[in-house]
Amino acid sequence: MTQTASAPTAGPRTPRRTGRVHRAWFVAAVAFVTIIGSAAFASLPGLLIEPLHEEFDWSRGTIGFAVSVNLALYGLTAPFAAALMDRFGIRRIVALALLVIAGGSVATVWMTAAWQLVLFWGVLVGLGSGSMALAFAATVTNRWFTARRGLVTGILTAAGASGQLVFLPLLSWLVEDHGWRPAAVTVSLTALAVVPFVWLLLRDHPADVGLAPYGGTYAPKPAPVQGAARRAVAVLFKAARTGPFWLLAGTFAICGASTNGLVKTHFVPAAHDHGMPVTAAAGLLAVIGVFDVVGTVASGWFTDRFEARRLLAVYYALRGVSLLFLPMLLAPAVHPPMIFFIVFYGLDWVATVPPTIALCREHYGEDGAILFGWVLASHQVGAAAVAFMGGLARDVFGSYDVVWYASGALCAMAALMSMVIRRRPAPAATGVPAGA
Repeated sequence: MTQTASAPTAGPRTPRRTGRVHRAWFVAAVAFVTIIGSAAFASLPGLLIEPLHEEFDWSRGTIGFAVSVNLALYGLTAPFAAALMDRFGIRRIVALALLVIAGGSVATVWMTAAWQLVLFWGVLVGLGSGSMALAFAATVTNRWFTARRGLVTGILTAAGASGQLVFLPLLSWLVEDHGWRPAAVTVSLTALAVVPFVWLLLRDHPADVGLAPYGGTYAPKPAPVQGAARRAVAVLFKAARTGPFWLLAGTFAICGASTNGLVKTHFVPAAHDHGMPVTAAAGLLAVIGVFDVVGTVASGWFTDRFEARRLLAVYYALRGVSLLFLPMLLAPAVHPPMIFFIVFYGLDWVATVPPTIALCREHYGEDGAILFGWVLASHQVGAAAVAFMGGLARDVFGSYDVVWYASGALCAMAALMSMVIRRRPAPAATGVPAGA
């Protein structure tokens, strides 16, 4: 008598083969839309400095401190968020983060004291945005892609710039014509609108739908990782005994100081100091977002083909040169040299992300996403320091010039540090072959 085998009731699904577009690209598209939607909150801080100063008579240093808390928590939350995604799944963590962002943003509408700005915008939005940080992009890329990782990293990184492009003109118009409160409500509603996309369309792992990663081989979904916070700290302590971590953290701290902390936070008020309308200055930041998309996607393509540390050195050197010229370009009207700066700087805005993620993966293997979260924390600590010190410098000196020059010098230092990072064909932390 022939015995018929029954279908298994447990265990991993078998991989499916299909000639259609790989599901990984749809997951990347959902992640792209999610990051675009969540970019609204990142577009607002630079637009709030002057309105809050005028309405509440808070110093720019005080407002800058709230922004610095936001930026610092954005970075410090990232490594724990990456570990929590391993434990509870991407969908749950990202959806919860968007709800926290929405709550913190809308609560600012009723604030009457500076400590409330620090709590609502600094702490709540900072914690939520940290869970939506670039570690999210790194986790999606590491799980769903084996081939084209550099390109996908560039595309997802560029999503933040695309969001800036979409929301900056709208938010600047709202702030200029209707006040800052409608802009804060818009940020909250946008974060809420993204939640259904995340919950219904995002999947945690290729094995959830019976697929192999794009360009890779099928593997069962790993069991949830216990002790997410402990793992994040353990990865940090292990990496802290290696030189590449400190060089990557140092260069990325300077990256954050010269982008989010400086230009994104202080460019609009600095341009306004020279008589430029807020809407025009915000429009220039949006144009930076346009060219950032081009530069970051191109950087991802370059990262798949060229040595990552050399790319970083070139990016930081070019950024430093551009910042040294900026004080001479600020004027009441937009003129051709300023347009050239915007295009040049925009191409370099976050082009550093794909090679930095590639170096984290190269040196630290399967811990690379969590380790990148710690490197991102240094990015945001650098951004937080300059967000605060930039506002303080404006209060003390009546000008932002000293901050532009100091940031240009720091970028030159970052270029030198990048070249010191040694090459390593296999990751040191796990023994997994690079690119696995």
